[in-house]
Amino acid sequence: MASGFLSSTLSLYTSIVISSQKSRGPGNAYMTFNVEKRSFTCFSSKNKPRFVDQILDYIEGGPKLRKWYGAPDLLPKDGSILEEDNESPDTEEDEVRDAVLVTDGDNEIGQMIILSLIVKRTRVKALVKDKRAAIEAFGTYVESMAGNANDRSFLKKALRGVRAIICPNEGFLSNVVSFKGVQYVILLSQLSVYRDASGIQALMTSNARKLAEQDESIVMASGIPYTIIRAGLLRNTPGGEQGFSFKEGSAAQGTLSKEDAAFICVEALDAVPQRGLTLEVVNGEEKVSDWKEWFAALVKKAEQ
Repeated sequence: MASGFLSSTLSLYTSIVISSQKSRGPGNAYMTFNVEKRSFTCFSSKNKPRFVDQILDYIEGGPKLRKWYGAPDLLPKDGSILEEDNESPDTEEDEVRDAVLVTDGDNEIGQMIILSLIVKRTRVKALVKDKRAAIEAFGTYVESMAGNANDRSFLKKALRGVRAIICPNEGFLSNVVSFKGVQYVILLSQLSVYRDASGIQALMTSNARKLAEQDESIVMASGIPYTIIRAGLLRNTPGGEQGFSFKEGSAAQGTLSKEDAAFICVEALDAVPQRGLTLEVVNGEEKVSDWKEWFAALVKKAEQ
């Protein structure tokens, strides 16, 4: 069930299951959000509604939501949506690039990012291991794709129509041969944590460190705008409760809530540098009241 697919992530916010169901009346369909309230902390600011408040707005929208977003009425019973490969002729010159690709829809942070993008009415593509489970979880609000990331033809298909890539963990960028058409890459990196590890921990994370180093090198050499978010050790703690620290060297020793990490990745989407931007972030004492202004100032400073 979809609840199993999302339970580890959404328990931090609320228990949400998104699915397409038939209504009692013939020929009708609606989007159902089953919500079981739990204790959670949401991203918030003085001027913006909390994350879960926005989700609740979705719930109250009822049947209008599907029409508003342009989703089809029902998921086919025969599962044909799972078999669609979009094997249309290659029309890269004419294709509209308006999608954001989340490279790991099974990852906790990846799922948080996906939900935030849905709230922002963003066209979302996501790489997942189990396409059926992803469709049951996110409905048709997400273009879920399952395949081998080492397969060049699959990657080419995954990147079709994509304007930006958000990588919530290491390993994806190392497989990409061409970023043609992609306008922006956001990479959540644990490289500082891996480099600071010692002893058994260093051995356990040696492969992850290698992938993280490759990913950072590849995106820096790609020639397209990028933001590398070097986070502290990621924790399953509520987001929005603490401030932040962006001091150089902080990521090696500090920690960061996974919710906060997902939130920062999404906020970075609207702050595209001309070349590249690398920042470190952990939870700390500094408060950020306006992330749009904060990122704009950081990008301006980096480009001076």
